[in-house]
Amino acid sequence: MLSRACAQMSCRSDAHSLPANMAAQRRSLMQSHQSWTDDLPLCQLCGVGSAPNCTYGPDGKGTQSHPNEDGHLRFSTEFCFLYGVFNGYDGSRVSSFVSQCLTAELLLGQLSAGLTDSDLRRILSQAFDVVEKSYFETIDDALAEKANLQTQLPEGVYLSPQTQKMAERLKALEQEVSGGATAIVALIHNNKLYIANVGTNRALLCKTTSDGQNQVIQIGQAHTTDNDDELTRLTQLGLDPVRLRQTGLISGQSSTRRIGDYKVKFNYTDIDVLSAAKHKPIISEPEIHGGQSLEGVTGFLLLMSEGLIKALESAHGPEQVNQEVVAMVAAELAQQGSLEAAAQSVVERVKRLHHDVYVSGRQRATHCAKHEDMTLLIRVINDTLVDGSLTPTQGGRIYPVSVPYSNHQSTSKTSVTLSLVMPAQGTLTNGSNTASTLEGDTPTAGQSPTATLQSTNTHTQSSSSSSGDGSLFRRSQAAQPDETGRVPPYVDFSQFYRLWGMDHSDGPSGEMGPQ
Repeated sequence: MLSRACAQMSCRSDAHSLPANMAAQRRSLMQSHQSWTDDLPLCQLCGVGSAPNCTYGPDGKGTQSHPNEDGHLRFSTEFCFLYGVFNGYDGSRVSSFVSQCLTAELLLGQLSAGLTDSDLRRILSQAFDVVEKSYFETIDDALAEKANLQTQLPEGVYLSPQTQKMAERLKALEQEVSGGATAIVALIHNNKLYIANVGTNRALLCKTTSDGQNQVIQIGQAHTTDNDDELTRLTQLGLDPVRLRQTGLISGQSSTRRIGDYKVKFNYTDIDVLSAAKHKPIISEPEIHGGQSLEGVTGFLLLMSEGLIKALESAHGPEQVNQEVVAMVAAELAQQGSLEAAAQSVVERVKRLHHDVYVSGRQRATHCAKHEDMTLLIRVINDTLVDGSLTPTQGGRIYPVSVPYSNHQSTSKTSVTLSLVMPAQGTLTNGSNTASTLEGDTPTAGQSPTATLQSTNTHTQSSSSSSGDGSLFRRSQAAQPDETGRVPPYVDFSQFYRLWGMDHSDGPSGEMGPQ
Protein backbone atom coordinates (compact mmCIF):
# COMPACT_ATOMS: atom_id res chain seq x y z
CA MET A 1 0.00 0.00 0.00
CA LEU A 2 1.35 3.41 -0.87
CA SER A 3 1.88 5.93 1.86
CA ARG A 4 0.22 9.33 1.79
CA ALA A 5 3.50 10.96 0.83
CA CYS A 6 3.94 8.61 -2.11
CA ALA A 7 0.38 9.18 -3.24
CA GLN A 8 0.88 12.94 -3.17
CA MET A 9 4.10 12.59 -5.17
CA SER A 10 2.24 10.49 -7.72
CA CYS A 11 -0.32 13.14 -8.67
CA ARG A 12 1.08 16.64 -8.18
CA SER A 13 0.59 19.68 -10.32
CA ASP A 14 4.25 19.54 -11.42
CA ALA A 15 3.66 16.15 -13.02
CA HIS A 16 5.87 16.98 -16.00
CA SER A 17 8.94 17.42 -13.76
CA LEU A 18 8.64 13.98 -12.17
CA PRO A 19 11.37 11.39 -12.85
CA ALA A 20 10.94 9.33 -16.01
CA ASN A 21 10.39 6.14 -14.04
CA MET A 22 7.28 7.58 -12.31
CA ALA A 23 5.15 6.57 -15.29
CA ALA A 24 6.46 3.03 -14.96
CA GLN A 25 5.65 3.07 -11.23
CA ARG A 26 2.09 4.19 -12.01
CA ARG A 27 1.70 1.46 -14.61
CA SER A 28 2.91 -1.14 -12.11
CA LEU A 29 0.47 0.13 -9.50
CA MET A 30 -2.48 0.10 -11.89
CA GLN A 31 -1.77 -3.55 -12.70
CA SER A 32 -1.57 -4.49 -9.01
CA HIS A 33 -4.30 -4.71 -6.41
CA GLN A 34 -2.96 -1.71 -4.53
CA SER A 35 -4.70 1.64 -4.39
CA TRP A 36 -3.58 5.16 -3.64
CA THR A 37 -6.66 5.53 -1.46
CA ASP A 38 -6.74 2.31 0.57
CA ASP A 39 -6.36 4.25 3.85
CA LEU A 40 -9.30 6.61 3.26
CA PRO A 41 -12.58 5.83 5.06
CA LEU A 42 -15.63 5.09 2.92
CA CYS A 43 -18.57 7.42 3.41
CA GLN A 44 -21.42 5.72 5.29
CA LEU A 45 -24.01 8.29 4.17
CA CYS A 46 -24.30 6.94 0.65
CA GLY A 47 -25.05 3.77 -1.27
CA VAL A 48 -24.06 2.59 -4.74
CA GLY A 49 -25.91 0.29 -7.12
CA SER A 50 -24.67 -1.03 -10.45
CA ALA A 51 -25.47 -3.41 -13.28
CA PRO A 52 -23.31 -4.54 -16.21
CA ASN A 53 -24.11 -3.94 -19.87
CA CYS A 54 -26.55 -6.27 -21.57
CA THR A 55 -27.54 -7.14 -25.14
CA TYR A 56 -30.82 -9.00 -25.68
CA GLY A 57 -31.34 -11.82 -28.12
CA PRO A 58 -34.58 -12.54 -30.05
CA ASP A 59 -35.74 -14.71 -27.13
CA GLY A 60 -35.34 -11.82 -24.68
CA LYS A 61 -32.35 -13.36 -22.92
CA GLY A 62 -29.47 -11.01 -22.23
CA THR A 63 -25.74 -11.46 -22.51
CA GLN A 64 -22.92 -9.22 -21.29
CA SER A 65 -20.84 -7.99 -24.22
CA HIS A 66 -17.85 -6.62 -22.30
CA PRO A 67 -16.59 -6.28 -18.70
CA ASN A 68 -18.12 -3.49 -16.62
CA GLU A 69 -16.32 -0.24 -17.45
CA ASP A 70 -18.00 2.09 -14.92
CA GLY A 71 -16.30 3.25 -11.74
CA HIS A 72 -17.18 5.23 -8.64
CA LEU A 73 -15.72 6.70 -5.46
CA ARG A 74 -17.21 7.64 -2.07
CA PHE A 75 -14.85 8.86 0.63
CA SER A 76 -15.00 11.09 3.68
CA THR A 77 -12.34 13.03 5.58
CA GLU A 78 -12.24 15.45 8.47
CA PHE A 79 -13.06 18.38 6.17
CA CYS A 80 -15.17 17.01 3.36
CA PHE A 81 -16.95 14.24 1.47
CA LEU A 82 -16.06 13.23 -2.08
CA TYR A 83 -18.23 11.21 -4.49
CA GLY A 84 -17.89 10.35 -8.15
CA VAL A 85 -19.36 8.21 -10.92
CA PHE A 86 -17.23 7.46 -13.99
CA ASN A 87 -18.44 6.08 -17.29
CA GLY A 88 -15.57 4.28 -19.00
CA TYR A 89 -15.50 3.13 -22.60
CA ASP A 90 -13.18 0.87 -24.62
CA GLY A 91 -12.07 -0.65 -21.33
CA SER A 92 -12.08 0.25 -17.64
CA ARG A 93 -8.47 1.43 -17.52
CA VAL A 94 -9.23 5.17 -17.58
CA SER A 95 -12.24 5.12 -15.24
CA SER A 96 -10.24 3.07 -12.71
CA PHE A 97 -7.24 5.41 -12.94
CA VAL A 98 -9.35 8.54 -12.61
CA SER A 99 -11.25 7.28 -9.55
CA GLN A 100 -7.95 6.59 -7.77
CA CYS A 101 -5.84 9.54 -8.89
CA LEU A 102 -8.60 12.15 -8.54
CA THR A 103 -9.17 11.03 -4.96
CA ALA A 104 -5.47 11.33 -4.22
CA GLU A 105 -5.40 14.79 -5.80
CA LEU A 106 -8.24 16.05 -3.61
CA LEU A 107 -8.25 14.19 -0.30
CA LEU A 108 -4.64 13.63 0.72
CA GLY A 109 -4.05 16.98 2.40
CA GLN A 110 -5.03 19.42 -0.34
CA LEU A 111 -8.33 20.60 1.19
CA SER A 112 -8.64 22.57 4.43
CA ALA A 113 -11.50 24.19 6.32
CA GLY A 114 -10.67 27.79 5.35
CA LEU A 115 -10.94 27.50 1.56
CA THR A 116 -13.30 29.80 -0.36
CA ASP A 117 -15.67 28.84 -3.19
CA SER A 118 -13.17 30.24 -5.68
CA ASP A 119 -10.35 28.20 -4.10
CA LEU A 120 -12.34 24.99 -4.32
CA ARG A 121 -13.39 25.52 -7.93
CA ARG A 122 -9.75 26.16 -8.83
CA ILE A 123 -8.56 23.05 -6.97
CA LEU A 124 -11.21 20.88 -8.65
CA SER A 125 -10.31 22.18 -12.10
CA GLN A 126 -6.57 21.69 -11.52
CA ALA A 127 -7.17 18.17 -10.20
CA PHE A 128 -8.86 17.08 -13.43
CA ASP A 129 -6.03 18.57 -15.48
CA VAL A 130 -3.36 16.81 -13.42
CA VAL A 131 -5.22 13.50 -13.53
CA GLU A 132 -5.40 13.47 -17.32
CA LYS A 133 -1.74 14.44 -17.68
CA SER A 134 -0.81 11.73 -15.20
CA TYR A 135 -2.85 9.17 -17.10
CA PHE A 136 -1.16 9.99 -20.41
CA GLU A 137 2.20 9.57 -18.67
CA THR A 138 1.24 5.97 -17.88
CA ILE A 139 0.80 5.18 -21.58
CA ASP A 140 3.77 7.20 -22.90
CA ASP A 141 5.94 4.15 -23.42
CA ALA A 142 3.16 2.17 -25.10
CA LEU A 143 2.38 5.08 -27.44
CA ALA A 144 6.06 5.40 -28.37
CA GLU A 145 6.34 1.67 -29.07
CA LYS A 146 3.14 1.79 -31.09
CA ALA A 147 4.43 4.67 -33.23
CA ASN A 148 7.72 2.85 -33.80
CA LEU A 149 5.99 -0.37 -34.89
CA GLN A 150 3.73 1.54 -37.27
CA THR A 151 6.78 2.91 -39.10
CA GLN A 152 8.29 -0.57 -39.44
CA LEU A 153 5.18 -2.46 -40.47
CA PRO A 154 4.81 -2.58 -44.27
CA GLU A 155 1.43 -1.73 -45.75
CA GLY A 156 -0.49 -3.66 -48.37
CA VAL A 157 1.92 -6.61 -48.61
CA TYR A 158 1.90 -10.20 -47.44
CA LEU A 159 2.79 -10.43 -43.77
CA SER A 160 5.73 -12.68 -42.95
CA PRO A 161 5.85 -14.49 -39.59
CA GLN A 162 7.96 -11.66 -38.24
CA THR A 163 5.63 -8.90 -39.42
CA GLN A 164 2.66 -10.95 -38.23
CA LYS A 165 4.11 -10.80 -34.73
CA MET A 166 4.55 -7.06 -35.10
CA ALA A 167 0.94 -6.70 -36.19
CA GLU A 168 -0.27 -8.70 -33.19
CA ARG A 169 1.85 -6.58 -30.86
CA LEU A 170 0.48 -3.43 -32.47
CA LYS A 171 -3.06 -4.64 -31.84
CA ALA A 172 -2.26 -5.36 -28.20
CA LEU A 173 -0.75 -1.91 -27.76
CA GLU A 174 -3.81 -0.29 -29.32
CA GLN A 175 -6.02 -2.04 -26.77
CA GLU A 176 -3.69 -0.93 -23.98
CA VAL A 177 -3.76 2.77 -24.83
CA SER A 178 -7.35 3.11 -26.10
CA GLY A 179 -10.30 4.23 -24.08
CA GLY A 180 -11.48 7.13 -22.02
CA ALA A 181 -14.02 8.11 -19.40
CA THR A 182 -16.57 10.76 -18.52
CA ALA A 183 -17.00 11.88 -14.91
CA ILE A 184 -19.49 13.46 -12.54
CA VAL A 185 -17.96 14.41 -9.17
CA ALA A 186 -19.60 15.86 -6.05
CA LEU A 187 -17.64 17.53 -3.26
CA ILE A 188 -19.28 18.50 0.03
CA HIS A 189 -16.99 20.89 1.90
CA ASN A 190 -18.03 22.91 4.94
CA ASN A 191 -21.61 21.78 4.23
CA LYS A 192 -21.53 23.26 0.72
CA LEU A 193 -22.08 21.22 -2.44
CA TYR A 194 -19.84 21.49 -5.52
CA ILE A 195 -20.43 19.53 -8.73
CA ALA A 196 -17.75 18.99 -11.38
CA ASN A 197 -18.93 17.48 -14.67
CA VAL A 198 -16.98 16.18 -17.66
CA GLY A 199 -19.18 14.53 -20.27
CA THR A 200 -22.56 12.86 -20.19
CA ASN A 201 -23.23 11.63 -16.64
CA ARG A 202 -25.76 13.46 -14.46
CA ALA A 203 -26.23 14.93 -10.97
CA LEU A 204 -29.66 15.47 -9.39
CA LEU A 205 -30.33 17.24 -6.12
CA CYS A 206 -33.73 16.45 -4.63
CA LYS A 207 -34.68 18.65 -1.70
CA THR A 208 -37.73 19.66 0.25
CA THR A 209 -38.47 23.38 -0.11
CA SER A 210 -39.82 25.67 2.59
CA ASP A 211 -43.34 25.56 1.12
CA GLY A 212 -43.51 21.78 1.41
CA GLN A 213 -42.62 20.86 -2.16
CA ASN A 214 -40.09 18.26 -3.22
CA GLN A 215 -37.83 19.98 -5.75
CA VAL A 216 -35.70 18.06 -8.26
CA ILE A 217 -32.74 20.02 -9.63
CA GLN A 218 -30.53 18.79 -12.44
CA ILE A 219 -27.12 20.34 -11.91
CA GLY A 220 -25.45 21.06 -15.22
CA GLN A 221 -26.02 19.73 -18.69
CA ALA A 222 -24.45 16.92 -20.71
CA HIS A 223 -21.48 17.93 -22.84
CA THR A 224 -22.64 16.95 -26.32
CA THR A 225 -23.28 18.73 -29.59
CA ASP A 226 -26.89 19.18 -28.43
CA ASN A 227 -25.56 21.54 -25.76
CA ASP A 228 -25.61 25.06 -27.23
CA ASP A 229 -22.72 26.23 -25.05
CA GLU A 230 -20.56 23.32 -26.18
CA LEU A 231 -21.50 23.91 -29.79
CA THR A 232 -20.51 27.57 -29.44
CA ARG A 233 -17.17 26.57 -27.89
CA LEU A 234 -16.43 24.19 -30.75
CA THR A 235 -17.58 26.70 -33.37
CA GLN A 236 -15.16 29.28 -31.98
CA LEU A 237 -12.37 26.78 -32.64
CA GLY A 238 -13.27 26.83 -36.34
CA LEU A 239 -15.52 23.76 -36.52
CA ASP A 240 -18.74 23.58 -38.50
CA PRO A 241 -21.73 23.46 -36.08
CA VAL A 242 -24.06 21.93 -38.67
CA ARG A 243 -21.66 19.07 -39.37
CA LEU A 244 -21.09 18.54 -35.65
CA ARG A 245 -24.81 18.21 -34.97
CA GLN A 246 -25.30 15.92 -37.94
CA THR A 247 -22.36 13.73 -36.91
CA GLY A 248 -23.51 13.34 -33.30
CA LEU A 249 -20.89 10.77 -32.30
CA ILE A 250 -17.26 11.85 -32.31
CA SER A 251 -14.86 8.92 -32.46
CA GLY A 252 -17.64 6.64 -31.25
CA GLN A 253 -18.80 8.79 -28.30
CA SER A 254 -21.36 11.56 -27.92
CA SER A 255 -19.38 13.48 -25.27
CA THR A 256 -17.46 16.60 -26.27
CA ARG A 257 -15.55 16.53 -22.98
CA ARG A 258 -13.83 13.37 -21.78
CA ILE A 259 -10.77 12.17 -19.89
CA GLY A 260 -8.13 10.18 -21.74
CA ASP A 261 -8.92 8.97 -25.29
CA TYR A 262 -5.57 9.81 -26.87
CA LYS A 263 -6.98 9.65 -30.42
CA VAL A 264 -9.23 12.70 -30.03
CA LYS A 265 -6.68 14.53 -27.87
CA PHE A 266 -3.50 14.04 -29.94
CA ASN A 267 -4.73 12.91 -33.36
CA TYR A 268 -7.84 15.05 -33.77
CA THR A 269 -6.56 16.45 -37.07
CA ASP A 270 -7.01 12.94 -38.49
CA ILE A 271 -10.72 12.97 -37.55
CA ASP A 272 -12.66 14.58 -40.37
CA VAL A 273 -15.23 16.48 -38.33
CA LEU A 274 -12.51 17.83 -35.97
CA SER A 275 -9.67 18.38 -38.45
CA ALA A 276 -10.29 22.13 -38.89
CA ALA A 277 -9.98 22.92 -35.17
CA LYS A 278 -7.42 25.59 -34.24
CA HIS A 279 -6.82 23.99 -30.86
CA LYS A 280 -7.67 20.73 -29.09
CA PRO A 281 -11.49 20.49 -29.38
CA ILE A 282 -12.24 17.55 -27.04
CA ILE A 283 -11.17 18.59 -23.54
CA SER A 284 -11.14 17.28 -19.98
CA GLU A 285 -11.87 20.64 -18.34
CA PRO A 286 -14.79 20.20 -15.91
CA GLU A 287 -17.82 22.46 -15.75
CA ILE A 288 -18.06 23.34 -12.05
CA HIS A 289 -21.16 24.41 -10.14
CA GLY A 290 -21.36 25.61 -6.55
CA GLY A 291 -21.03 26.01 -3.77
CA GLN A 292 -24.59 25.47 -2.76
CA SER A 293 -25.19 25.63 0.98
CA LEU A 294 -26.79 22.47 2.34
CA GLU A 295 -27.69 24.12 5.63
CA GLY A 296 -31.29 23.18 6.39
CA VAL A 297 -31.60 21.11 3.19
CA THR A 298 -33.34 17.75 3.52
CA GLY A 299 -33.30 15.24 0.69
CA PHE A 300 -30.74 13.35 -1.35
CA LEU A 301 -28.12 13.74 -4.07
CA LEU A 302 -27.98 11.37 -7.04
CA LEU A 303 -25.02 10.74 -9.33
CA MET A 304 -25.93 8.64 -12.38
CA SER A 305 -23.84 7.17 -15.16
CA GLU A 306 -24.83 7.72 -18.77
CA GLY A 307 -25.82 4.06 -19.08
CA LEU A 308 -28.56 4.42 -16.46
CA ILE A 309 -29.88 7.61 -18.05
CA LYS A 310 -29.91 6.15 -21.56
CA ALA A 311 -31.63 2.95 -20.41
CA LEU A 312 -34.56 4.92 -18.97
CA GLU A 313 -34.66 7.28 -21.94
CA SER A 314 -34.79 4.30 -24.30
CA ALA A 315 -37.63 2.69 -22.38
CA HIS A 316 -39.82 5.70 -21.60
CA GLY A 317 -38.48 8.68 -23.54
CA PRO A 318 -36.24 11.49 -22.21
CA GLU A 319 -38.96 13.82 -20.95
CA GLN A 320 -39.46 12.50 -17.41
CA VAL A 321 -36.24 10.62 -16.61
CA ASN A 322 -35.30 12.84 -13.67
CA GLN A 323 -38.70 12.63 -12.01
CA GLU A 324 -38.92 8.91 -12.62
CA VAL A 325 -35.53 8.17 -11.05
CA VAL A 326 -36.32 10.35 -8.03
CA ALA A 327 -39.66 8.59 -7.56
CA MET A 328 -37.91 5.21 -7.63
CA VAL A 329 -35.26 6.35 -5.17
CA ALA A 330 -37.83 7.77 -2.75
CA ALA A 331 -39.80 4.53 -2.94
CA GLU A 332 -36.78 2.32 -2.30
CA LEU A 333 -35.51 4.52 0.52
CA ALA A 334 -38.87 3.92 2.18
CA GLN A 335 -38.57 0.15 1.74
CA GLN A 336 -34.95 -0.89 2.03
CA GLY A 337 -32.91 -1.32 5.18
CA SER A 338 -29.74 0.27 3.82
CA LEU A 339 -28.66 2.87 1.29
CA GLU A 340 -26.69 0.22 -0.58
CA ALA A 341 -29.82 -1.92 -0.96
CA ALA A 342 -31.89 1.09 -2.03
CA ALA A 343 -29.39 2.09 -4.75
CA GLN A 344 -29.11 -1.47 -6.05
CA SER A 345 -32.89 -1.90 -6.07
CA VAL A 346 -33.33 1.24 -8.19
CA VAL A 347 -30.77 0.00 -10.73
CA GLU A 348 -32.51 -3.39 -10.86
CA ARG A 349 -35.86 -1.66 -11.45
CA VAL A 350 -34.44 0.34 -14.36
CA LYS A 351 -32.93 -2.84 -15.77
CA ARG A 352 -36.30 -4.63 -15.57
CA LEU A 353 -38.16 -1.71 -17.13
CA HIS A 354 -35.72 -1.63 -20.02
CA HIS A 355 -35.99 -5.39 -20.57
CA ASP A 356 -39.79 -5.40 -20.30
CA VAL A 357 -40.11 -2.73 -22.97
CA TYR A 358 -37.87 -4.76 -25.28
CA VAL A 359 -39.83 -8.00 -24.93
CA SER A 360 -43.16 -6.16 -25.18
CA GLY A 361 -42.61 -5.49 -28.88
CA ARG A 362 -44.16 -2.04 -28.51
CA GLN A 363 -43.06 1.10 -30.29
CA ARG A 364 -40.02 1.79 -28.10
CA ALA A 365 -38.84 -1.84 -28.13
CA THR A 366 -36.46 -1.10 -30.99
CA HIS A 367 -34.65 1.40 -28.75
CA CYS A 368 -34.11 -1.20 -26.03
CA ALA A 369 -32.11 -3.97 -27.74
CA LYS A 370 -29.21 -3.29 -25.38
CA HIS A 371 -28.05 -1.07 -22.56
CA GLU A 372 -24.62 -0.04 -21.29
CA ASP A 373 -23.20 -0.36 -17.76
CA MET A 374 -25.35 1.41 -15.17
CA THR A 375 -24.24 3.04 -11.90
CA LEU A 376 -26.26 5.02 -9.36
CA LEU A 377 -24.90 6.72 -6.24
CA ILE A 378 -27.36 7.96 -3.59
CA ARG A 379 -26.21 10.34 -0.86
CA VAL A 380 -28.79 11.34 1.77
CA ILE A 381 -28.62 14.92 3.04
CA ASN A 382 -29.56 15.81 6.61
CA ASP A 383 -31.93 12.87 6.84
CA THR A 384 -31.82 9.23 7.81
CA LEU A 385 -33.08 6.19 6.02
CA VAL A 386 -36.50 5.17 7.28
CA ASP A 387 -36.94 1.89 9.11
CA GLY A 388 -36.23 -0.92 6.66
CA SER A 389 -38.91 -3.07 8.28
CA LEU A 390 -41.72 -0.94 6.86
CA THR A 391 -44.20 -2.75 4.67
CA PRO A 392 -44.94 -1.38 1.16
CA THR A 393 -48.22 0.13 2.35
CA GLN A 394 -46.72 1.70 5.45
CA GLY A 395 -43.84 3.10 3.45
CA GLY A 396 -46.08 4.91 0.97
CA ARG A 397 -44.46 3.18 -2.00
CA ILE A 398 -44.37 5.06 -5.31
CA TYR A 399 -44.95 3.22 -8.56
CA PRO A 400 -43.89 5.36 -11.55
CA VAL A 401 -45.40 4.27 -14.86
CA SER A 402 -45.31 5.75 -18.35
CA VAL A 403 -48.47 6.24 -20.38
CA PRO A 404 -49.03 7.76 -23.83
CA TYR A 405 -50.18 11.33 -23.60
CA SER A 406 -51.19 13.68 -26.36
CA ASN A 407 -51.53 17.40 -25.95
CA HIS A 408 -54.72 18.43 -27.77
CA GLN A 409 -52.84 21.47 -29.08
CA SER A 410 -50.18 19.34 -30.72
CA THR A 411 -50.13 16.31 -32.98
CA SER A 412 -46.95 14.92 -31.42
CA LYS A 413 -47.05 12.37 -28.61
CA THR A 414 -44.74 12.25 -25.63
CA SER A 415 -44.33 9.85 -22.73
CA VAL A 416 -45.50 11.26 -19.40
CA THR A 417 -44.73 9.56 -16.11
CA LEU A 418 -47.50 9.28 -13.56
CA SER A 419 -46.47 8.41 -10.02
CA LEU A 420 -49.16 6.10 -8.66
CA VAL A 421 -48.77 6.28 -4.91
CA MET A 422 -50.11 3.79 -2.40
CA PRO A 423 -51.58 5.26 -0.29
CA ALA A 424 -52.22 8.82 -1.49
CA GLN A 425 -50.72 10.63 1.50
CA GLY A 426 -47.18 11.82 2.17
CA THR A 427 -46.01 11.22 -1.35
CA LEU A 428 -43.72 12.49 -4.03
CA THR A 429 -45.73 13.19 -7.17
CA ASN A 430 -44.83 14.76 -10.45
CA GLY A 431 -45.73 18.41 -10.76
CA SER A 432 -44.95 21.45 -12.86
CA ASN A 433 -41.34 22.22 -13.63
CA THR A 434 -39.64 25.25 -12.15
CA ALA A 435 -36.39 27.01 -12.83
CA SER A 436 -33.75 27.32 -10.16
CA THR A 437 -30.06 27.95 -9.70
CA LEU A 438 -27.59 25.95 -7.68
CA GLU A 439 -26.99 28.99 -5.54
CA GLY A 440 -30.53 28.60 -4.21
CA ASP A 441 -32.68 31.17 -6.03
CA THR A 442 -36.42 30.95 -5.57
CA PRO A 443 -38.07 28.65 -8.14
CA THR A 444 -40.34 30.18 -10.74
CA ALA A 445 -43.58 28.25 -11.06
CA GLY A 446 -45.71 27.70 -14.11
CA GLN A 447 -43.25 26.47 -16.68
CA SER A 448 -44.08 23.71 -19.11
CA PRO A 449 -43.86 20.07 -17.97
CA THR A 450 -40.69 19.58 -20.01
CA ALA A 451 -38.05 22.07 -18.94
CA THR A 452 -35.56 23.51 -21.40
CA LEU A 453 -32.03 23.30 -20.02
CA GLN A 454 -29.92 26.41 -20.30
CA SER A 455 -26.20 26.17 -19.65
CA THR A 456 -23.42 28.52 -18.61
CA ASN A 457 -19.91 27.82 -17.42
CA THR A 458 -20.74 28.91 -13.88
CA HIS A 459 -24.13 27.48 -12.92
CA THR A 460 -26.65 25.46 -14.86
CA GLN A 461 -29.48 23.19 -13.91
CA SER A 462 -33.11 22.50 -14.50
CA SER A 463 -35.58 21.62 -11.80
CA SER A 464 -39.03 20.33 -11.21
CA SER A 465 -41.03 20.62 -8.03
CA SER A 466 -43.55 18.15 -6.74
CA SER A 467 -46.32 18.52 -4.25
CA GLY A 468 -45.97 16.55 -1.09
CA ASP A 469 -46.00 16.80 2.66
CA GLY A 470 -42.51 18.28 2.84
CA SER A 471 -40.57 15.06 3.38
CA LEU A 472 -39.13 12.61 0.93
CA PHE A 473 -39.00 9.82 3.47
CA ARG A 474 -42.04 10.50 5.66
CA ARG A 475 -44.33 7.63 6.47
CA SER A 476 -47.97 7.83 5.46
CA GLN A 477 -51.09 6.20 6.82
CA ALA A 478 -52.29 3.02 5.21
CA ALA A 479 -55.65 3.16 3.45
CA GLN A 480 -58.20 1.29 5.59
CA PRO A 481 -60.55 -1.31 4.02
CA ASP A 482 -64.31 -0.79 4.26
CA GLU A 483 -66.82 -3.27 5.69
CA THR A 484 -66.56 -5.42 2.55
CA GLY A 485 -62.78 -5.70 2.93
CA ARG A 486 -62.06 -3.48 -0.08
CA VAL A 487 -59.76 -0.47 -0.08
CA PRO A 488 -61.53 2.70 -1.34
CA PRO A 489 -60.27 3.94 -4.73
CA TYR A 490 -57.68 6.70 -4.51
CA VAL A 491 -56.55 7.15 -8.15
CA ASP A 492 -58.87 8.92 -10.58
CA PHE A 493 -58.22 7.73 -14.14
CA SER A 494 -61.06 9.64 -15.77
CA GLN A 495 -58.78 12.29 -17.30
CA PHE A 496 -56.40 9.61 -18.55
CA TYR A 497 -59.18 7.59 -20.17
CA ARG A 498 -60.62 10.72 -21.78
CA LEU A 499 -57.26 11.68 -23.34
CA TRP A 500 -56.48 8.11 -24.34
CA GLY A 501 -59.84 7.80 -25.97
CA MET A 502 -59.40 11.01 -27.93
CA ASP A 503 -56.21 9.58 -29.44
CA HIS A 504 -57.28 5.98 -30.02
CA SER A 505 -61.03 5.85 -30.47
CA ASP A 506 -62.46 5.76 -34.00
CA GLY A 507 -65.80 7.03 -32.72
CA PRO A 508 -66.66 10.64 -31.97
CA SER A 509 -67.16 10.10 -28.25
CA GLY A 510 -63.54 9.16 -27.54
CA GLU A 511 -64.54 7.33 -24.39
CA MET A 512 -62.68 4.50 -22.82
CA GLY A 513 -62.72 2.87 -19.45
CA PRO A 514 -61.66 -0.21 -17.57
CA GLN A 515 -62.54 -3.44 -19.37
